Amino acid sequence: MNKLTRRQFLKHFFWTAACSLFASSGLYIYSRYIEPRRLEIKKINVSHPKIPKGFDGLKIVQFSDTHLNNDFTIANLERIVNQINRLNPDIIVFTGDLIDEPNSYPAVHQIAPILKRLRADFGKYAIYGNHDHGGYGTDIYRNILQNAEFHLLQNEKKEIQLIDGSKLIVAGLDDVMLGRPDFQQTMGNIDKNSFTILLVHEPDTVLQAKNYNVDLQLSGHSHGGQVKIPFIGPLYTPPYAKSFSEGFYTVDHTKLYVNRGLGTTRLPFRFLAVPEITLFTLYSK
Repeated sequence: MNKLTRRQFLKHFFWTAACSLFASSGLYIYSRYIEPRRLEIKKINVSHPKIPKGFDGLKIVQFSDTHLNNDFTIANLERIVNQINRLNPDIIVFTGDLIDEPNSYPAVHQIAPILKRLRADFGKYAIYGNHDHGGYGTDIYRNILQNAEFHLLQNEKKEIQLIDGSKLIVAGLDDVMLGRPDFQQTMGNIDKNSFTILLVHEPDTVLQAKNYNVDLQLSGHSHGGQVKIPFIGPLYTPPYAKSFSEGFYTVDHTKLYVNRGLGTTRLPFRFLAVPEITLFTLYSK
């Protein structure tokens, strides 16, 4: 190799190395500090013949998987509450995993007053996620949600009824991984003519929910994969989020929406899985 060729080789080598280092550093900064702080408001219209005409235009906001910790802080939660209230929802649903480690989180007492500021004329509803039961968090989570004036649905349902008698149903299943879910108790005697929304943390549960009168299932848990590789998909999805990881699906007669959530767990990174709040607007078909 002559002197000129050697110089060109070294120049190319160091240029490539510098570009790779810059790219990897940029990727680290983006996935660690930028994407986890982004927020997408996903707007979805849901039309169904079982939705009463009186509920035309009803707005439901879903948020999920805040995983409060050192990375998703109380200040972040306040920002989310303000954003949700600006959407003027009629119903608010939280689909689980409020605190990453409930029994060791130092600011537990600050959470309920913030969530209490959420406003929805037809009510605020929540269910357990696996992190809410984990770390001896079952009672901690229940107390927070009750003080924040949420209906915590644990294998139970609520009817939302208008003056004319028309109604829709919001049901909530206990967490599949660490709770005691009971489909029959939750869904067994629901009128098949009533539009029914099922809140269940783990999305793959839709494979069981389809056997009941579930028109729309709202779930979280997956974080949309949290870190995805282009053209490949998520590096990892948790148990019960292997088949359905984000977005809208149809499983037999049931529509399923999987929210990507807001916080992070295990590692404080998000890549191609932007945090989201989902706004559903119902229409009679």
